[in-house]
Amino acid sequence: MSSGIESSAPGWINSLMETLGAPGAGIAIALENLFPPLPSEVILPLAGFAASSGQMGLVAVLLWTTAGSVTGALALYGIGALLGRDRTVAIAARLPLLKVADIERTEAWFARHGAKAVFFGRMIPIFRSLISVPAGVERMSLPLFLTLTTLGSAIWNTVFVLAGHTLGERWEDVTGYVSAYSKAVVAAAVVAVLLFAAVRLLRPGAGSRRG
Repeated sequence: MSSGIESSAPGWINSLMETLGAPGAGIAIALENLFPPLPSEVILPLAGFAASSGQMGLVAVLLWTTAGSVTGALALYGIGALLGRDRTVAIAARLPLLKVADIERTEAWFARHGAKAVFFGRMIPIFRSLISVPAGVERMSLPLFLTLTTLGSAIWNTVFVLAGHTLGERWEDVTGYVSAYSKAVVAAAVVAVLLFAAVRLLRPGAGSRRG
């Protein structure tokens, strides 16, 4: 990749793509799923730009980044499955402001909307990683989880890879829009948590402690 591109993206991303090509982009996306602060808004458009300059095939980039997304999501699903409901409830019982009743309501919500949450959650920064954990805790059907994750990830990845491919050397224009979107999502999540804490402090009832 050119020096201009290298100076605008984390070096480890460039190294992976330069060394491994499209599989390197897939590995980077798998790591981004496991560690949400990593910059998917950089990885995907950059991979698209690399494809536009002939350094890797566009179809290969789309396939490998989607495979990376599914691999990372599957690892988090496994963590949720290993954690299980009993451990989740035990942890909830020890956390301030959180009640077992909150876990039970979450379970009921996931039973009704889990499929939509997994599919659309793949297109929401931060939550695209986190949604895999409750899916594992609730033992969502693995074929269903993989299907929804693959479809949602393919849509998200394709949009940003193609944006980088189309913009070429101006691929970084994509990152500004995604960064603003990510900040809005995080801000909304922070507000929701603060509201939850405020309500719970104002109405600190004992709550359910059922196992």
